[in-house]
Amino acid sequence: MIIDIHFRYVIDWMIAPAETGELAADFIDRAIAGQGIARDQLTLHADRGTSMTSKPVSQLLVDLGVARSHSRPHVSNDNPYSEAAFKTLKYCPAFPTNFGSIHDARAFCETFFAYYNHEHRHSGIGLHTPASVHYGTATEIRAQRARTLDAAYAADPARFRGRQPTPPKLPTKAWINDPSREALIQNT
Repeated sequence: MIIDIHFRYVIDWMIAPAETGELAADFIDRAIAGQGIARDQLTLHADRGTSMTSKPVSQLLVDLGVARSHSRPHVSNDNPYSEAAFKTLKYCPAFPTNFGSIHDARAFCETFFAYYNHEHRHSGIGLHTPASVHYGTATEIRAQRARTLDAAYAADPARFRGRQPTPPKLPTKAWINDPSREALIQNT
């Protein structure tokens, strides 16, 4: 799975019978091409698994001008955003005990990731859907929410104990390895 951590939007996903550097390179290339990302715009964070550190993936990232960020060795929670997405997947009430085939797994994930991107509201992005933030409609939706809350407050301020309600804010940054924090750690 490739997830845009700022938008929480799952850009692309893949289920394969085996994990290889070639499959990973093709997957990353397809995801980047599908988003129209130019050189030197992207940092890809990955674990230190053999596929993500393989020569095909490393060379592809160099060719595409993609910076790399890797987790520390032997750390299981290297990407909290993808870990949260996978937890949402695994705890989905419709998640089966097992899949009958790889095709069944792909069909389930097709439905799940459409739901995750277009219907599931995330607290980390102001209770918006990833698609709303990714495609730029979240600002207008937040403004409409504010108007609705203003009207509710004007109609009955006691309901809100005299405090004007506001919709949750959208995040301005998202980091896994915050460069400013990393610099502070290295300089101490």
